[in-house]
Amino acid sequence: MAALTAGTKAPEFELRTIDRKPFALRDEMGRRPVVLAFFKVSCPVCQYALPFLERLYRAYGSKHVALVGVSQDDAKATSAFMKEFGVTFPVLLDDPSRYPASNAYGLTNVPTVFWIGQDGEIEVSSVGWVKADFEEMGRRMAETGKTPPVRLFKPGEDVPDFRAG
Repeated sequence: MAALTAGTKAPEFELRTIDRKPFALRDEMGRRPVVLAFFKVSCPVCQYALPFLERLYRAYGSKHVALVGVSQDDAKATSAFMKEFGVTFPVLLDDPSRYPASNAYGLTNVPTVFWIGQDGEIEVSSVGWVKADFEEMGRRMAETGKTPPVRLFKPGEDVPDFRAG
């Protein structure tokens, strides 16, 4: 089964954050759209992509859109990853013995990022590194927050259009 596509209803789930706080997708969607970013700490494309999500998080905050990572690793490895790659947005732990959230979303590769509207519909489904999808999420974050868009990529950065996850 491939990752869920745009137009699909997002499966509900409940996980815990890295600091053990409960997180229920339905509660977040009741307040704002949600960006879910599934990753594995050993994945080189995840190591590449998540700092760009951090840029979006720092640019737009979390008032209008919830940006949440979903780690497929244990708390210790995830915490080390977050420190090494400068990730400060909330990160959930998907039980590495069962992967309930990853399986519900049909993941076969990481990173996989979903934009989920407040109605629970997946509006963007992005597998691997797809530059245009990250730009689209940035545009949506700006529109949702009614703020001017920020430049996601710095001048002189060589950012490929695609990298397989």
